[in-house]
Parts: sequence; structure tokens; C-alpha cells
Amino acid sequence: MRHFTEYPPLSLYVHYPWCVRKCPYCDFNSHAVRGDIPERDYLNALVADLEQHAPDIWGRSVETIFFGGGTPSLMSAEGLNFLLGKIRAIVKLEPLAEITLEANPGTTEQSRFESYRQAGINRLSIGVQTFNADQLNVLGRIHSGDEAAQACESAAKAGFDNFNIDLMHGLPDQSEDDAADDIRRAIALSPSHLSYYQLTLEPNTLFAARPPHLPDEDKLAAIQSVGQRMITEAGYEQYEVSAYAQANRRCQHNLNYWTFGDYLGIGAGAHSKLSFPANNLIVRHSKHKHPEKYLQTAHSPERIQASHNVSEAEARFEFMMNALRLNDGFTPLQFEQCTGETLHPLTKTLVEVERDGLLQRDTNRIAATPLGLQFLDTLLERFMERDSHKADGGLASVNIIEIKRDS
Repeated sequence: MRHFTEYPPLSLYVHYPWCVRKCPYCDFNSHAVRGDIPERDYLNALVADLEQHAPDIWGRSVETIFFGGGTPSLMSAEGLNFLLGKIRAIVKLEPLAEITLEANPGTTEQSRFESYRQAGINRLSIGVQTFNADQLNVLGRIHSGDEAAQACESAAKAGFDNFNIDLMHGLPDQSEDDAADDIRRAIALSPSHLSYYQLTLEPNTLFAARPPHLPDEDKLAAIQSVGQRMITEAGYEQYEVSAYAQANRRCQHNLNYWTFGDYLGIGAGAHSKLSFPANNLIVRHSKHKHPEKYLQTAHSPERIQASHNVSEAEARFEFMMNALRLNDGFTPLQFEQCTGETLHPLTKTLVEVERDGLLQRDTNRIAATPLGLQFLDTLLERFMERDSHKADGGLASVNIIEIKRDS
């Protein structure tokens, strides 16, 4: 039986839906720019969206903010400064809150980075993906490898001592040497964080409709193994399946996702997950995806396209699905704080997967073993099969939220 004793941590996600060009592998809510971006109208819509949510989070502290997209670095510095000022006026923002903005090389320059820093952005996530010219072309990226390096150097010169580089591996016709060269070039730029993840062919993308030639399973395994070794040898700690950080530079925003914390999403297509202890409810909702529809509805309750009360079974499974991605796993206290339940309903499966070598646990912490991380899908299926098909909702309506590929 769900019974909250306290609020989970709270983050704010702000979605900026426009890109210069839609990449063929991207399944996020992004739209290629057609003419001028209605920046002022969109910023006002974001403010109205947030103001209407104020009663939902009244008195709660926002610990992180993440500007994702799309390409938020298309936003003017003046617009970002206006928006952050409004956010600070509406929500209770922690003084040392991590505030991240996604930026793509080719849409930024050092002067804009400096303005972003002055506005209050203290972390960047730079979407490099690869430095290889041929593979950048296949991926539909609008920047060169040199421009990617220059963007990272400009970020450092603008005062960002905390920035992430997004890198993909398993790219079309990528060799082990190609992948290793990407890592060498990324590490040379001294990011505080690296996201290193495999390209996947997502439904409803151009790559899904016209699949490129990808490396086979053996080559993929070799690329990933070499990449992990190179990154860790350079002083980065792997703390999640695809996330590596220098000391004290883990992404706090994504850690809140991965430990099933609360997050409020504003903007076109943004998702939220909010807890209401007074009613022992966890509610998910999403906004209209298309920018035009969002702009039309942002000042009214109609901006929420779908809403869903998360059942106890769904909450248990979603917590495990996310928290077991972390090398350190989670504590029983985190589970109780974020689901409103004890671990008792999961006892049978916890015992079984520990016996099978997929999980390790003691009184203070539960985590996947190296074998469990290697076969994470198998591990998660065990919780879905045994502990989520219950009378309190089952999995038929589970709304799994795809976390933006940054950390």
C-alpha cells in the first residue's frame, strides 16, 4: 500500500522543440525550423505553462533545471535570460542548482556561451556524436569535427568548467579505430562528463525506415569494451550504463530521473512525473507535441494532452528499470521516498535474481552485479514478470519516459 512520508527530489525540464535540421536517427520531439522561430511567443507560453503548475509544486525546492530539445542553443541569450528570470520568480530554486543547457556545434559561438553563463547556466551538454566527417554526414549533423572541438574550447573559455560531450558508437560502417579516435579527441577537450552510448534504430525515424549498415554484434561489443577502457583509464568513472564523470561531476538532473525523483516538464511534448503525498498519488502528464498546438493551448488546462495516475505496480517497475542502470544502484530509503512503498512486494524477485548472480544487496544498498549490468534487459524483465502484473494496474498502461541522452 502506497503511503508517502516525504516528497521526492524535484527537477524542472524545459523543452525547446526546434532544430536546424532533423537528424535521421532522432526520435525526440524536434521540428526543423521553417522560417523564423516564434521565440517571444514560445517563451511567454513556457512562463504561462509553469505558472499554472505552481500549485502542484508549492513550497518545494527545484534542485536541477535542464533545457533540452530540439536545440536550445538556438535560443537567444536575451530570451534565455528572460526565461530564467521568470523561472526564479515562480519556483523555489536551490541556490546551487545544477542548470544544464543542451548545445549543438554549429548553432553557438563563444559570445553566446558567455551570455548563457551570465544568465545562470552552469553546465552545458554539447552534442558532438562523432568527430568523423563521413559519419557526421551520414548522421545528418550540421557541424564538422573541427567545429565540434571549437565549441567545446569556446565553452571552456566562456567559464564552463562543467560540460558534457555526447558521443555515439556503433555508427554506420564504424571501425574500432574510428570509435577509438572519437574518444581520444573527446578526452583531449577535457570535458567533465562523457555520455557514450550506442546508436539504436528507433521507430518512426528515417533510419528505421531506411536502415544503414551497422557494425555486427561482435564488432559492437569490441567497440564498447575498448571505449569503456579508454574512458576509465582517462580518469572518468562510469556511474551509469552510458554515463562517465570526473569526480563530483555526475549529472544531478539525470540522477534524479534514474532514482525515480519527481520532475516537472514544460514546453511542447514535455513530460512530468509528480507525487502528491496528501493523496498518495503519482501522476504523469504530457503536453501537446507540436509547437503550434502547444502555443495555442499553453495558457489553458488544454495544454496537457494526456494524464495518468501511476499504479503501485508501475511505480515499482519503473523505479527498478531506472535505478538498476546505475552502477551504485539505490538504497531502500530512496525506493521508499520515491514510490511511497517498502521493498516488501519485490522480496521474492530480489531473492531470485540475487541467487542467479544478477543482483547484489545488503541492508544499505541494492545494485546490479557486473553480470546484471551486462544483461540488464534480462534483469529488468524478471521484475516485470513477477512483480508488476498485479491487480493494482498491471503493465498495460505503463508510460515509460525516454530520458534524454545526456548526463
